[in-house]
Amino acid sequence: MRSRERDCPSAQQRAIARRPRENTLRIGTSQAIPAVLRSLGFDPAEVLSEVGVDLKVFDDASNRISFATRGRLTAHCVAVTGCKHFGLLVGQRAGLNSLGLVGLLVRSSPDVETALRSLERYLYLQLQGAVVALTVDANKATLSYDIYQARAEANDQVGAGALAVIFNILRDLCGLAWKPEEICFAQRRPEDVEPFRQFFRAPLRFDAEHHAVVFPAYWLQNKLPDTSPELRRLLQTQIDALTVRHGDNFPEQVRSVLRGALVTGHASADQVAALFSMTRRTLTRRLSAFDTGFQKLVDEIRFEVARQMLEDSRMEILEISALLDYAGPNAFTRAFRRWSGTTPAEWRTKTKGNG
Repeated sequence: MRSRERDCPSAQQRAIARRPRENTLRIGTSQAIPAVLRSLGFDPAEVLSEVGVDLKVFDDASNRISFATRGRLTAHCVAVTGCKHFGLLVGQRAGLNSLGLVGLLVRSSPDVETALRSLERYLYLQLQGAVVALTVDANKATLSYDIYQARAEANDQVGAGALAVIFNILRDLCGLAWKPEEICFAQRRPEDVEPFRQFFRAPLRFDAEHHAVVFPAYWLQNKLPDTSPELRRLLQTQIDALTVRHGDNFPEQVRSVLRGALVTGHASADQVAALFSMTRRTLTRRLSAFDTGFQKLVDEIRFEVARQMLEDSRMEILEISALLDYAGPNAFTRAFRRWSGTTPAEWRTKTKGNG
């Protein structure tokens, strides 16, 4: 009976689920911003106040700010310091310890793949506005980071910082012998790539589809230090409690994983349901209780991804349509016109002109 009650949201909960929610993030992975400013010779309190951010926000890693504010702050820090790899410097100082309870759950996993699947599943509790996704293809594993916050500032800086965090997490889980095969950036090649070479010490690829770290898939089987089953159960219980607290909006949870699943080709209803440890039928029932459906959410995320790709990348319409799993550019154009009233090419021209 209790389970059925959870599947029946109130009218207020259904209304909340249909409203766009401001994306926020735990300050943890950005907590080094004041320290990086100091290392570059700037007063963090003064720089932060210029964009309306109180330095005290960074005293506690559990404090939250909006994704848009983090982007605006990062863009301002780059402009003030003149440091074109500011985001990378911030990300270098973060890792699993910056992710709070989610980081503890990841670290207590039995092996690397289980750890990364936990990160993929629960990162939304720490961060909204971007997702991570693990994909395995033959002998290669890819841990990607995709931003879905609409028209956010400094995405190149945020993405580079996220790659540094992912690099640190993988090094933490796998040990010092671990080395990536490639670091991919969903941004144009910067004028100076030396700071990136020095930190990652791996081949760099720019103008990629995703921010991603590519590494040999055999590392996924790497066993992690033994953790007591009792501790893992305790952490999982706490995570489940957080999920319930954030879970009044189940469609938002689905959106949080669907974005990464879509751009990595793992967005079928069965695949997404498996991420929530439920069947496709249960997923459909849970979404129906909020007056929405799986395909509707897929279309919403496709539109978000399409807009971002058109605005932030130089990918051709054909490439974007393939990434979003359309039969061809004509099908993509018809869908985009239905969403926006205009074609992808016209949208790109308009947004570039406004920028």
